[in-house]
Amino acid sequence: MLTDRLLKGRRDVVLDPKERAAIEAAISEVRSVPARTVLIEAGVAVRQCALLVEGSMCRYIDDRDGLRQLVALHVPGDFVDLHSYALKSLEHDVATLTEAKVAIVPHDRIRALTADSPDLARKLWFATLLDAAMHRAWLFRLGRLDAMGRLAHFLCETNARLKAVGLSDGRRFQLDLTQNDLAEICGVTSIHVNRILRQLREEGICTYRSSLVEILRPDLLAARGQFDDAYLYLDESPARSD
Repeated sequence: MLTDRLLKGRRDVVLDPKERAAIEAAISEVRSVPARTVLIEAGVAVRQCALLVEGSMCRYIDDRDGLRQLVALHVPGDFVDLHSYALKSLEHDVATLTEAKVAIVPHDRIRALTADSPDLARKLWFATLLDAAMHRAWLFRLGRLDAMGRLAHFLCETNARLKAVGLSDGRRFQLDLTQNDLAEICGVTSIHVNRILRQLREEGICTYRSSLVEILRPDLLAARGQFDDAYLYLDESPARSD
């Protein structure tokens, strides 16, 4: 099913078969989108939401000189722009980073879903709150961590998110991003990213070769990034309540 990864692995938020079927029925089309394609432009009216099925996408903001700052990375299972249902337009751009498969759900069908099932509405609301929690973590990362810490935190976060949807074994995962993408995520230059990756490799903490990330010392990488996964609300998070 196209919705198999939606909210997968999230604490106390499980879509039952009826809810998954309802979301599947609300999908109007499934698009294959080339890499590096803008899906939504800032300020343009939006009448549909996009559920990422395969590939990776990002949200970003350009400065006055056209330099890009990535403000979110999306992995399979993410409703990339669910908040557009309420906002009707976005203040940032949304684009694919890799070739992607995207399921389109028109806003009027989102309205029907939430009207017919308050519990499903709460679960979709959880998805937008999860986005907000990740935004706060990204703000902390950029504001308080050095360049090494920023990259370490990002790699730990991505590993945890991909593991939740079955795309990481906890130590190895595919990440088809360029060093320039990583620089735009971490707010540093691509040359600096190259130096950090080399240092992580030389210290036996993590390697990143041919789009494959291998975390050799998860404990040290998490320590470098001051990473605590509580904000991701995962089933395996230490913060989980019994």
